[in-house]
Amino acid sequence: GQVLELLRGVQRGSEDRKISLSCLRQALQNQETQQKFVSRLDGSVRALVGLFTSSLADLQMEAARCLHELSHSSDPVVAEACLPVTSYLLTYLSGHSVEFTELCLYTLGNLVVESEAVRKQLLPQGIIPVLASCIQTPHEAVLEGLGYVLSQLLQAKEAPTDIIPLVVGSALPQHMLRLVCCGLKSGMGAAVEFAWSLHYIVCSHTANAALLALGALPALTSLLLDLASEIQDAPEGLELLVCPVLRCLGNLLAEETGCEAQVRDERLLTALFLIMEHFLQEHPFIVQEGLWLLNNLTADEPFFCSALLSLDLLPALLQLLQCSQMVTVLALTVLCNIAVRGLAHCQQLQPALPSLLPILALPDPEAVGQSLELLHLLFLHCPEAAADFVRQGGPWALERHRSTPELQERAQALLGMVGPPAGAPTFAPRHARLPAFS
Repeated sequence: GQVLELLRGVQRGSEDRKISLSCLRQALQNQETQQKFVSRLDGSVRALVGLFTSSLADLQMEAARCLHELSHSSDPVVAEACLPVTSYLLTYLSGHSVEFTELCLYTLGNLVVESEAVRKQLLPQGIIPVLASCIQTPHEAVLEGLGYVLSQLLQAKEAPTDIIPLVVGSALPQHMLRLVCCGLKSGMGAAVEFAWSLHYIVCSHTANAALLALGALPALTSLLLDLASEIQDAPEGLELLVCPVLRCLGNLLAEETGCEAQVRDERLLTALFLIMEHFLQEHPFIVQEGLWLLNNLTADEPFFCSALLSLDLLPALLQLLQCSQMVTVLALTVLCNIAVRGLAHCQQLQPALPSLLPILALPDPEAVGQSLELLHLLFLHCPEAAADFVRQGGPWALERHRSTPELQERAQALLGMVGPPAGAPTFAPRHARLPAFS
């Protein structure tokens, strides 16, 4: 009843329309009221759109706030009731006040999340070209709102086929990259939104050649070096930018394009360890992201494997073996990438042996399995590592895994390389090999 009364007050054109609108906006913060407003009150959205397109700036602004409240609804029915307003929202992105443009952007972003029908309507209405012209604004608040719209669009299930090709065909990617890379200087909020937007494009595997052609790898690498150099007086919330930047780099390097040469700079390793060390206590998820990138840098890449050792970063990497399960497994994977390179690398990895013994005692098959993999590579390439391992009592640590189904074959193989622990009974292998057919 109250909402109907407010709506009538708004429609009547009485003096206090602005007050009625303002009260309506507060009422629309309630989910039930939102649903009633769009489904039961005839012409309600139409009346709101009429005011939204009014020539009276204060009424228009208040109507925009009402539409913004409606856009917060998680009910697709409410989002679809707002379909008549999408073309006006796009039109108003050019001009008006910064506050009004920002409001239109967040309303669009919210509607895009909830409704495929809204997304389908916005594409032919030209949302991508409109965003591409809007991204050249100097206003930080508008850029952040625009980044929000883009990051929502790029997460849609139909993004790889319907949205990303349009984005990549526009001027957006080069501006996104520019805004991410000057995030420390101009606006962190916008940089974070655009960094996630780039991440969603990279994850779709549909446009990486285009991003690489724009110089995404060297640009993001140089950004990471900047972030590391300012890490001591890092601004609040820096981890929110570091996370998608690490992901973009890691995933671009995972592409089989031979693009590693573009980032062959050993300063990147130092930067990565500075960042991981800085966030280790308060935001350990950054360490996981950093190691994922480090893994992709060292996999099949002799340059970074050698650089990690020559820069004396091994102690810092070994310290990470005492962190969470996921971090331990990723750190061990990086060590395996280095050990694969052969004798010289394995000799330098020998200081890692004492750190592996406590891992062999863990009840976690994945971490233990990865340490067995590393030990196998060390013993294979470097017999003195095997002798060292025996001196440290390693065979006893292996012995306990002979009865773990998923680890027993590997534990048995390693015991075969170093011999059983002194004083341990020797067992015949349970799976005796059959002689070959003659």
